[in-house]
Amino acid sequence: MQDIIPFLIFYMIIISQRIVELFIARHNENWMKKKGAIEFGSNHYRYIVLMHILFFISFFFEKIFLNRALSPLWPLILFLFIIIQLVRVWAISSLGRYWNTKIIVLANAKVIKRGPYRYIKHPNYFVVSIEFIVIPILFSAYITAIIFTIVNVIVLSIRIPEEERALQKLTEYDSVFQHCSRFLPILLNKCDK
Repeated sequence: MQDIIPFLIFYMIIISQRIVELFIARHNENWMKKKGAIEFGSNHYRYIVLMHILFFISFFFEKIFLNRALSPLWPLILFLFIIIQLVRVWAISSLGRYWNTKIIVLANAKVIKRGPYRYIKHPNYFVVSIEFIVIPILFSAYITAIIFTIVNVIVLSIRIPEEERALQKLTEYDSVFQHCSRFLPILLNKCDK
């Protein structure tokens, strides 16, 4: 367990990051709701929160109690983690006050089509999906990686359609992105700036 100190530092950085994001989300939620924004998907939001809490508990216990070692590929995995964090910051800053952990939509708000949103439909969900693999694998917590990757796919199969419906209902989401291919940006991207 010689890697316990790096693990605890890494773990606390991630937890601190999530706490900061929750404060940002709460601030943005209050601002949007004062402007008349509507929340969607509140019935499943608690399960998303529970999934994230259980992920961090599982990761911690698998590392500590199953004595998981730092991956031999840790420099590469840590580099990937850092790149993913840059995408996270890019996604959050691109949405600005409209970014949230909840589905909160302001009717007739301008649809954001900059930053990573030009290239991929839901970059924040992409980041979380990669994190559910990369974070545990960094410390060889393979059980956590497998279980929460599967759970995340199930949760996102509910969450993403709900968010798409909310955006379609209250904004010009469909018309703004009708000519965009946001899957392989280099090869297929047709979005205007």
